[in-house]
Amino acid sequence: MNKYLSLIAAAGLLFSCEPKNSEIDYTQLSDAERLELAQEIAQSTIMVDGHVDLPYRMKVGGFTLQREILDVSVRTPDGNFDYPRSKEGGLDAPFMSIYIPAGNQAIPGASKALADSLILMTERLANTFPDKFAMAYSPADVEANFEKGLISLPMGMENGSGLEDDLANVEYFHKRGIRYITLTHGKDNLIGDASYDTTGTHGGLSEYGEKVVAEMNRVGIMVDLSHVSDNTFRDALAITKVPVIASHSSARKFTPGFERNMSDELITAMAENGGVMMINFGGTFIDSAYAAGSSKVREHLVNYMVDNGLSRSDSAFRAYAAEYSAANNPFPTVQRVADHIDHVVSLVGIDHVGFGSDFDGVGDSLPTGLKDVSMFPNLIAELLKRGYSKEDIEKICYKNIFRVWKAVEDYAASQR
Repeated sequence: MNKYLSLIAAAGLLFSCEPKNSEIDYTQLSDAERLELAQEIAQSTIMVDGHVDLPYRMKVGGFTLQREILDVSVRTPDGNFDYPRSKEGGLDAPFMSIYIPAGNQAIPGASKALADSLILMTERLANTFPDKFAMAYSPADVEANFEKGLISLPMGMENGSGLEDDLANVEYFHKRGIRYITLTHGKDNLIGDASYDTTGTHGGLSEYGEKVVAEMNRVGIMVDLSHVSDNTFRDALAITKVPVIASHSSARKFTPGFERNMSDELITAMAENGGVMMINFGGTFIDSAYAAGSSKVREHLVNYMVDNGLSRSDSAFRAYAAEYSAANNPFPTVQRVADHIDHVVSLVGIDHVGFGSDFDGVGDSLPTGLKDVSMFPNLIAELLKRGYSKEDIEKICYKNIFRVWKAVEDYAASQR
């Protein structure tokens, strides 16, 4: 810690002993000072990410004790998450996405079987490297693991198709450690309609879906409304007895016509419910210009590859692609992610926003300055620059999602 930061800490302005009304004006610091302070905050504050697609990445890449395939306990050459980078960025509790592709819905039993296998894979990660990772089933678990220096691995199931058509599976998956369920994914399912699907099978939640939401409330699983259609979103809010979350969604204001993101109406309704919207970092989620720009870059590179008789694996093509992509960078920046946070805060207040990166789930679309989990301090520094206080940062990092998580736990306890 440099002399400047030491003085801040000594004055009680950096850590939890900070006196009320003594917040330093972070906007007056230099960029370098703000970044160093952001790194200190990231390391000293619990940080939760609502959605990291590591389990499916491990399934695709292979996970064994041998490091020649994929071992995220050490730095990996690709992907967005591993232990060293997570520690560097101060990420303490990435929700592991137990992702069920919509294609599995067509095969009876396939969704549940995949969910079970990804849960086992996540548990194996914690069991194989107990000095680095630990499972977490409650905010209290995350806090205990944080004190031990361990990265918590809470789990959320992305796509309620894993429940199949059996309501008893809600309680089953709670016992397996699932703490939120994203009701739908890319296609309408038995629970309700999805934002990416235009079929409108149920017109919102199905009758079965209404029972699923009520049962999730009863057993203590957070209702996740990322990926659902607007009608499903409204129906779920009308039924739930506790606050909901959107584990990895952004503001539709910046992506007009993209229903996967949340409209101002839905953001306001979620806030009235007491819920939390966790901002997705993917390029297509945060800036409508990204899709058009990236398509032009891809088209040029494909034509270059064909015209020159190259393949994607050729070193000459890789070198050219890197140079061309850098010169014609279509990616938004970390500032755009902060714009989404600003929008939610201006609309409904600081108590209803968090981080939901979608790391390892949005490919190479991530913004400049937020390419992997090590770069969280860049976002915190940008928020400090915009006038967010340390208390605000703590709410975004973990206090908001903990509030919802605890409310869900408390309601479930009252039903027993």
